[in-house]
Amino acid sequence: MVDGTPLPSDEAPSDALLRLAAAYGVVPDHWGFHGDLRRASAWTLRAVLAALGVDASSRERIDVALAHVEDSPWRRVLPPVVVVRAGQGAHLPVHVTHGDPVSVVLDLDPETGGGRRDLAQADVYVEPRTVDGRLVGRATFWLPADLPLGWHTVEAAGPSANGRATVVVTPDRLELPERLRTGRAWGYMAQLYSVRSRRSWGIGDLVDLADLGWMAGHETGADFLLINPLHAAEPAAPMTPSPYLPTTRRFVNPVYVRPEAVPEAAYLSSADRSLLEWSAEPVLALDLDPGPIDRDAAWTAKRAALEVVFAVPRSAARQAAFEAFVEEQGSGLSTFALWCALAEKYGAETIPPELGDPASAAVAAERVLLADRVAFHTWLQWVADEQLGAAQRAALEGGMALGIMQDLAVGVHPLGADVWSLGDVLARGATVGAPPDMYNQQGQNWSQPPWRPDELARAAYKPYRDMLRTVLRHAGAIRIDHVIGLFRLWWIPEGVDSDQGAYVRYDHEALVGILALEAHRAGAVVIGEDLGTVEPWVRDYLSSRGILGTSVLWFEQDHTGAPLAPEHYRHLVLATVTTHDLPPTAGYLAGEHVAIRERLGLLTDPVAVVRREADAERDRMLAALRSRGLLPDDPTEREVVEALHRYVMATPAALIAVALVDAVGERRAQNQPGTDQEYPNWKVPLGDSTGQVVLVDDLFGNARLRSLAAVLDS
Repeated sequence: MVDGTPLPSDEAPSDALLRLAAAYGVVPDHWGFHGDLRRASAWTLRAVLAALGVDASSRERIDVALAHVEDSPWRRVLPPVVVVRAGQGAHLPVHVTHGDPVSVVLDLDPETGGGRRDLAQADVYVEPRTVDGRLVGRATFWLPADLPLGWHTVEAAGPSANGRATVVVTPDRLELPERLRTGRAWGYMAQLYSVRSRRSWGIGDLVDLADLGWMAGHETGADFLLINPLHAAEPAAPMTPSPYLPTTRRFVNPVYVRPEAVPEAAYLSSADRSLLEWSAEPVLALDLDPGPIDRDAAWTAKRAALEVVFAVPRSAARQAAFEAFVEEQGSGLSTFALWCALAEKYGAETIPPELGDPASAAVAAERVLLADRVAFHTWLQWVADEQLGAAQRAALEGGMALGIMQDLAVGVHPLGADVWSLGDVLARGATVGAPPDMYNQQGQNWSQPPWRPDELARAAYKPYRDMLRTVLRHAGAIRIDHVIGLFRLWWIPEGVDSDQGAYVRYDHEALVGILALEAHRAGAVVIGEDLGTVEPWVRDYLSSRGILGTSVLWFEQDHTGAPLAPEHYRHLVLATVTTHDLPPTAGYLAGEHVAIRERLGLLTDPVAVVRREADAERDRMLAALRSRGLLPDDPTEREVVEALHRYVMATPAALIAVALVDAVGERRAQNQPGTDQEYPNWKVPLGDSTGQVVLVDDLFGNARLRSLAAVLDS
């Protein structure tokens, strides 16, 4: 039983249940990785609908829900949001009591110059509908094709109808920089927390990022640096290690702040300077420790030091800059800072239920009591933003074409700040994951509540927009993890295995369009991680919108299972040899991806079969390298790794990335999907082939890195 509901059965869904599921975008079937058609049970469809706020527990309730979803648009004067491509125009439906007059005006986005336009009514007849005992008519107005890009507001006024909605005009296509239209760029992929210097506090930070970006550009000619998501985690121990399971995707994890780099640190008294140095001393010693990274130790030390720096009075100019940042970030920042203060006081996962509503009187009282802590967490976001901005400037000054490439995670922690603050925009009763595939044969549950498509639209996509704007503030490019989530997500009802889920569709035209609009405003390139099971049309659609895809060497195969020839790769992709969900290339060649899963019991096929398939895959790749003259006789491990990158360099890919772990010979995996505590995920410091730590200070003198960089910069 799950909450009193029987566990999944093979019961087939009724036609009425299928119609209701379709109305909410719930897909009843999908193709499995063995090529078989998998159908969701009636239980699964009812459970997913329940997570969407729809009661489908009986035939009678299904009929009520169907009637509700059909009448719902007619109950609104205006749709909450209309997303349209520039140059296309659109119809805008307006609902009024049948026969009543109505006028509609459009206020243009102030960022595009503002202004107001009266909209003209179109000669479109729609049969009126009786809703809740009232005969409702639909008037149709034109949204003209010449509207500028931006977030506009439309208002309807009449004797029986007054309404307000958002109109978003997005680029038809996100244009690439000239460099990528006519050539290519290359760069590194790094897990920032793992890349430490002698001045880090046990974890790679934003000053390390600035040094790494400048050196990578200046010393090796790299054009970008793709890093792990920097999204905020819990404000007090224990801190979730995974950068892909944050408490919010909008704000930055202050564990990446370097305390001494905050300008006010220069004005500490000698006594306070001693406090900062005492805080740093135990964690500075961890920078050369090859063992798992201890985020809790690093943050405990940093937080104590940052509290000392926070108390230093700011100059008038610095205070004005701080206040401007707070005003720009608005209520989202103040609400997040309040959640941090509550999470410190009560524990991130044990905030009392009576404090579950940010708008409640109880929470307002806590805001007063915790005013100092709220101010501190607000300030932390400002100093993190400053250091991140400095890192992007350093990367560009070092000669990079794009600079920092940010990474956007799929979702957030089920008990984090976003779930607390965004209300019904995130679903309850289901989490996001993936159905079984070749590399994760039991499926995956990422423990993240998904966006509710209906509530996200009702909020005019503003939570999504605000998140994108923050992540893009100091980025030349952004990678969207699991970009297929903008089209559909695998929803897993609470309490069941990953294979008992169903796909839920999203308005990809709106989500991709808004992503393109915000990237256009930021001047950033967008890369979608489109690996795994992807509907064939999706990649073509993303390419048509100017969104690059992703190609990983090991996953690119032709119809015979042989490595795809380089000339057959797509042009609009970020191409790599490996990814953070696989062991570094040296480890992959040695079969570490099989060994890890065998040790952890993650295989469903016999280990001998999986190992034989892995050996055959490696042999086919080596044969492909030899056929192109890329391998010498009896090659060393380094020569094989470099040959694999030469193979990728022979593709037409617009972007090429080399994993920093491959550049120094690391073998240990950063992450093993499908595990939590079983493997030290996201805790492995950057090391060489012997496991010895490699610091930023020594990185670009590393002979192996220099040799591989020469391959990429040739």
